[in-house]
Amino acid sequence: MEVFLRNDTSEPVQIGLDTIQLDIHYKSGRMDGVDSLPPAQVARDVAHPRGDPGQPRERRFPIGMAPVGDKKVEKLLDQLRPLALNSDIVPPMGAIHGFLFFDLQHDFSLVDQSSLYIPDAVIIPSKKPLIFFEVSFAKP
Repeated sequence: MEVFLRNDTSEPVQIGLDTIQLDIHYKSGRMDGVDSLPPAQVARDVAHPRGDPGQPRERRFPIGMAPVGDKKVEKLLDQLRPLALNSDIVPPMGAIHGFLFFDLQHDFSLVDQSSLYIPDAVIIPSKKPLIFFEVSFAKP
């Protein structure tokens, strides 16, 4: 999900990136919160959609050689990392931009029943909390 966060105040605002959720509001009244995923988890999930392919076979020689990383995951991570929303400070009279990642288990119809929930935003340096932010994606 592409996100633009804008600060129209004269003080910087800090966002709790690790608390951002996609709240899904089901027609039954039930609600689920889906945590945003870090780019490394997204890269692993995309590279290996059926889970970890297993540990590579152990090498006999050379002894003491460190295992080689998963090149497929690393390649995806190199592409995702620059796109991700990775700054938690929105500067005064400024904006930040990036992507947030959520696992909806391939059910993209849930987006129409969802809202982006940003519960932790504080003014810096006073740490004065701001009201939470929620952006609905529901169709009118």
